[in-house]
Amino acid sequence: MERISLTDDVTLSRLVYGMWRLGDDADTSPEHVRAKIDACLDQGITTMDQADIYGGYMAEEILGNALTPALRKQIEIVTKCDIVAPVGRHAAARVKYYDTTRKHIRQSVDASLKLMKTDYIDLLLIHRPDPLMDHVETGEALDELVNSGKVRAVGVSNFRPWDWELLQSAMETPLATNQIEISLTHHEPLTNGDLAFHQRHNHAVMAWSPLGGGSLFAEASSPLRARLNQIATENDTDAAAVAVAWLLRHPATILPVLGTNTLSRIATISDAARVSLDRQTWYELYTLALGHEVP
Repeated sequence: MERISLTDDVTLSRLVYGMWRLGDDADTSPEHVRAKIDACLDQGITTMDQADIYGGYMAEEILGNALTPALRKQIEIVTKCDIVAPVGRHAAARVKYYDTTRKHIRQSVDASLKLMKTDYIDLLLIHRPDPLMDHVETGEALDELVNSGKVRAVGVSNFRPWDWELLQSAMETPLATNQIEISLTHHEPLTNGDLAFHQRHNHAVMAWSPLGGGSLFAEASSPLRARLNQIATENDTDAAAVAVAWLLRHPATILPVLGTNTLSRIATISDAARVSLDRQTWYELYTLALGHEVP
C-alpha cells in the first residue's frame, strides 16, 4: 500500500478506513472491531478515520475498547472536533453549532484521548468551518496541542481555500491536509478551485464519501453504473473499486476515506489501488457523471 507523508513525522496509508458507521454495527464488541482493523492491516491500510461526533459521540470509545498497546502502534488515528450537536455528551445543547475556541478544542482532544485509550492523536482536524472562529485563538490552540505532543499533526475538514489561508496565517504549524467531499457524484472540487489550491501547494487531500454516500449505486441501470460495472469486470473487481480508482487517478494526492461494517467489503478496499484508468476512460466516467460531454 502506498504511503503518503503529511509531515516529517506522520505518514498515512493512501486508502483510509472510515469509522463513522462503527457504532451502527449490530456487533460493536472489541473482538469484532479488531477483526475490522486486522482486515485493513492485511491490505496495508493503517489509517483509521474518526471524529468525536461519530456515532453520537460513541465511535471513539468503541475503537478505544478494541485497542491494545500493540495494535495502537500499528495504526494512525485521525479524529476531528468542533461540531457540537444535542446528542450524547452534548445533549444539553439547545442547537447544533461549531466551537473552535481554545477551551473546546482542548476539552475535545482530552476526551478523545481518554475514550480511545491513547496518549496521542496522529492527526487532528477541525471538522467544519466556524463562522465565529477567532483564527488567532484557534491557531494558537492547535499549535499548543502539537507542541504538547498530544497531537502529531493538524489539519482541517470541509474548508474552502480562504478558510484554510485564514487559519494558517495565525499558525506556526503547517496545516497537513483538508478532508473534503469528492466523488463521481460530487465532483465540484475538480473545477471550483478546491483541488487546484491544494495541488498548487502540494497538500494531500482526504476525500470523504468517495462513493457518494451510496448515491452512486442508487440507479443500477444508469449509464455511469453500467460503465463502472464494465470496467470492474475487466479488472476482476467491483464498481466501488473503480469509482475509488477514479479519484486515485487524479494528479492531486487524494486519500479516499472508505467506511463499511461488512468484513468482506473491508477486505476488498485495496482493490481500487490495482485498477488503472487511462485518460480517456477517466473522462468517460467524468462525462457520464456530468451528464454531458465536457465543454
